[in-house]
Amino acid sequence: MSDLSYYVPLGRDADGTERFASTPLTVSTWADTMQHGAPPSALLVRALERCQPREDARLTRVVVEILGPVPIAEIEVRAWVDRPGRRVELVVAELWAAGPDGTARAVARGTGWRMQTADTVAAVHTGEPVLAPVSQAHEVEMSGEFWGTGFVTSLDWRWLAEIGGRGPGQVWARPTPVLVEGETLSPVQRLFTVADVANGVGAKLDPSKWTYLNTDLTVHLFREPEGEWVGISAETSYGPDGVGMCAGVLHDESGPVGRINQTLQIRRR
Repeated sequence: MSDLSYYVPLGRDADGTERFASTPLTVSTWADTMQHGAPPSALLVRALERCQPREDARLTRVVVEILGPVPIAEIEVRAWVDRPGRRVELVVAELWAAGPDGTARAVARGTGWRMQTADTVAAVHTGEPVLAPVSQAHEVEMSGEFWGTGFVTSLDWRWLAEIGGRGPGQVWARPTPVLVEGETLSPVQRLFTVADVANGVGAKLDPSKWTYLNTDLTVHLFREPEGEWVGISAETSYGPDGVGMCAGVLHDESGPVGRINQTLQIRRR
C-alpha cells in the first residue's frame, strides 16, 4: 500500500465523530485553499459504508452535495442511518470544518441508498457501451495551472480521447495514494476517488478562460466495481445562463458499473 494518503486519521470522539487532517494531495484545481471534490466525496462514501454496515446490503445510489468550499484543514465526519429498513435504507454522512470565522459548519453531505442484495446472475444485462480497454489508452503530458497541481497529480491517467475534443471525453484513471493513511481503499471508495473528475474529462471549455465547478454529483451503481482502474466516458452540456451539466458512464475493466451526473456553475474568468 502506498505511504501517500489524502487524509490522516486524528482519532474518534466519544459520540463517534471521526477527525482527519487533510493533506496537500486534496488540493483543488481551482484554488489552493480548498479541496477537489473527489477526496471529500470518497471520504463521505467511506463513512456511509462504515455506518452500521450490513453484509447483505450495498450502496446503490450516492448523492454528494458540496455545501461550500472544503478547506485544506482538519475535517470532522459523522454518519447515521436516516431511514432504516430491511430491504432499503437511507444512510447520511456529513463533513464538518471550521469556516472563515472559526465556526464549525457542514461543508459537504452524502446520502446513500443501501439496498439488500439478492442472486440475479441469471438476469445480468448491461445497457451501456463498453469503454475501450486500458491497454488502448495512452499517457498525455498534463501540466499547467489546471492539470499540474494538487489532486489531479495524484491520479495515474490513461486517455482514450483527446482532452477537450469532439464527442465524449474518455479516460482511465487510478489513485496513487490511499484515501486514509493506514487503510486499503474499498472498491466503491476507489471509484469515488476518481469519479468527480468527470466534469473535467467531459469539458469542452478552456479552463484558463472559464471555470466550471460542480455543486454536486449523483452516482448510480448497478454493479459493484472491481480492480484498480476507473473508466469514465463523459460529456458536458452548457446552458446560456451560467449553468451546465456533466453526464457520464463509469466503468471498471470488466465493463460499465453505473452512471454519474453533475451540476456545474459556469463562469468566465
